[in-house]
Amino acid sequence: MTTTTHAFIEATSPHTMNTYARLPIAMDHGQGCRVWDVNGKSYLDALAGIAVNTLGHNHPRLVPALQEQVAKLIHCCNYYHVPDAERLAARLAELSGMRNVFFCCTGLEANEAAIKLARKFGHDKGVDKPQIVVCENAFHGRSLATLSATGNAKVQQGFEPLVEGFVRVPFNDFAALEKAAASNPGIVAVLMETIQGEGGINPARTEYLQQVRQLCDQKNWLLMLDEVQCGLGRTGKWFAFQWAGIVPDVMALAKGLGSGVPIGAVVAGPKAAHIFQPGNHGTTFGGNPLAARAGLETLRIVQEEGLLANAAQVGAHLKTALEKAFAANPGVREIRGKGLMIGIDLAKPCGALALRAAEAGLLISVTAGSVVRLLPPLVISRAEADEALSILVPLIEAFLKE
Repeated sequence: MTTTTHAFIEATSPHTMNTYARLPIAMDHGQGCRVWDVNGKSYLDALAGIAVNTLGHNHPRLVPALQEQVAKLIHCCNYYHVPDAERLAARLAELSGMRNVFFCCTGLEANEAAIKLARKFGHDKGVDKPQIVVCENAFHGRSLATLSATGNAKVQQGFEPLVEGFVRVPFNDFAALEKAAASNPGIVAVLMETIQGEGGINPARTEYLQQVRQLCDQKNWLLMLDEVQCGLGRTGKWFAFQWAGIVPDVMALAKGLGSGVPIGAVVAGPKAAHIFQPGNHGTTFGGNPLAARAGLETLRIVQEEGLLANAAQVGAHLKTALEKAFAANPGVREIRGKGLMIGIDLAKPCGALALRAAEAGLLISVTAGSVVRLLPPLVISRAEADEALSILVPLIEAFLKE
């Protein structure tokens, strides 16, 4: 990289906590599916801030709306009604087939609230020590409770003792869930990602989701789905669970809901809609006027610009092209995902590819050690997808020959 970027990093990094293994790049501005660093180098964005920038960068309809809102009101406390938050809650309920919404700021806050909902649900029906079923390889956040629900020992290490009350089972293994149900009478809920993101882009099978929904109904458990990464149109439907024809009792959202403005949400169906009462939960910033406006505009633009169909079509094109490109390559174990949430599972650790791709002008990430993850903005065109493929495929091929 050039001297300018290194000078910028050296001038700023000593005063930030060493919590991220950052690449030697500092971003300056973006337009659509492209971003430019402080040196003027251009990148095709196939990561979207890890599924956050739903509408890409500097969207011509989102930016003026946010500018207008900033000039009117950025924040007011939850002592008062926030009309746009109430409109956004109604829209999310309509799109999901659920009932009401609690707004927060992040995915971990949404999952933390879901955990609290499940515990109070259990206590309200007389369960002294409620337990929640969670899955291996899951990722639900980095607070102590969501860290404990996460199925990654590396993430948990150094933060013990973990929060109790979780029963862990293999993902997509219904027999294991039934066995856990038989031996743990305190279970009150199942919490899982509809598509595991940090765990390697692992989709829950349609049949599995349907079986879990049925078991939760039989046992009077809450089915709680974490759609922080896979929701909000990323798979080609508003929510990934809709591919299975089911509706959860609780759903956690964040990331792409505000197209870059921090917002999270817990959406509840009838079984969970009235568990929380005043004083049970709260937030300072959740549902503030700016975040609510961002959420409303994001949903409106996704619908009016046909971005669900675009995610499905461009995502299918990407996945098919990747499968064709690597069909005869034993170093590629599997291409997984749905819509614009794609994982390329390699036969060896591939963390180095994130920097190599950036040097070649493409932003990606590597998750679960050996999975190249693609999460482009929902506005990506087929031509831009082909450009991403023209950079990424040779990089992977060369890397696998090393």
